[in-house]
Amino acid sequence: MAYVENRTIHDADSHVMELPGTLNGYLEGKYRRAFEDKVRTSPAEIRWAEEAREMHDDPAFRAGDAHNILLRKNHQALGSFRSEDRPKALDLLGFTSQLVFTTTALSNYNLEHSGEQELACEVARAHNRMMADFCAVDSRLLATGYVPLVDIEQAPAVARQAIELGCKGLVIPSRCPAGHSPSHVGFDALWGLVQEAGLPILFHVGGEEKMNAAYAHNGLAPVKDFHGGDENFTSTSFMSIPLSVWQTMAMLIVDGVCDRFPHLRFGAIELGASWVPSWLQFMDAGFGAFRKGEERLQKLSAKPSEIAKRQFRVTPYPHEDTSWIIDNSSPDMCLFSSDFPHVEGGRNPLKRFNETLAGTSDVAQRKFFRDNFIDLMGRGLDESLHDHPDLAAA
Repeated sequence: MAYVENRTIHDADSHVMELPGTLNGYLEGKYRRAFEDKVRTSPAEIRWAEEAREMHDDPAFRAGDAHNILLRKNHQALGSFRSEDRPKALDLLGFTSQLVFTTTALSNYNLEHSGEQELACEVARAHNRMMADFCAVDSRLLATGYVPLVDIEQAPAVARQAIELGCKGLVIPSRCPAGHSPSHVGFDALWGLVQEAGLPILFHVGGEEKMNAAYAHNGLAPVKDFHGGDENFTSTSFMSIPLSVWQTMAMLIVDGVCDRFPHLRFGAIELGASWVPSWLQFMDAGFGAFRKGEERLQKLSAKPSEIAKRQFRVTPYPHEDTSWIIDNSSPDMCLFSSDFPHVEGGRNPLKRFNETLAGTSDVAQRKFFRDNFIDLMGRGLDESLHDHPDLAAA
């Protein structure tokens, strides 16, 4: 019995849990050596990676696959790092398709802000090969590639290779690259390539500007996150998550990128959505205040909020009030996501979303679970996957 039955639900956020050193095998020559010098695998990591493999080789452990499909998290989860197990995991989950992201490379190892432009692009290419390989076992698994914006000339080439590999969505950092805007006209070749391919541009948590570390020096005891560590999310670092995409997406709208490429879709994944209603209003307030003096605003095809509703999609966290977000933004913007197999996704994301959507119309719910994902993914989602095969057969 699957977690989801007799429904079409597309999952806009899931992950590979790469074992230490996985990406290294997709790098060659000097780039591999340079990467290994910067991102070292410790003996402890090697040991727990071997333990993870042994655990998934144990028949007694595997006997609990179905019962624990949403209870086991991270490397314990079925299909978390072995691609051959992921189709079974998806069968047990019952999602019609699943957009798949990295775990370890969400920030591209911070190479783009360390002066390592060439290495940043090569590591991105290796990441894209890794993700395409993992998802090649099942057409329901939609691989995401990564395109650094640190090098304007290289970005289209990295994107083109990712598309040729079979990636169905292209992630860019929400953090502004050093020295130029994400809306720089030099990136029009990138946007044009992706629009022609019919694929989305995606942002994902991990690619944003992090909260200034000085905020943690408050004279109080350190606060550990829910993983038990000293990093990742806390109630305060959580505050900075949408700030970079707030600014970057606003620049892409105001500087005319969305109007020049009106069929291009953008998605903000695992960045929350409670901020979206205020962002829409704030952009329109700026539009009204500065329109007379800024030619770029006068050239826009519509208010910034209307352009965003046309081309921008977001995934609320399950703990957010999704109905409120939809009511105060648009029923065309929000998407379901499970965050499988990460702890943050919880043990029953569908239940939490169903509860907060209880007062929402059937049309809005269909858009949340199905239609908005189809719109976001474009040709990245084959028409045969628009509806669950069981429903299509019926």
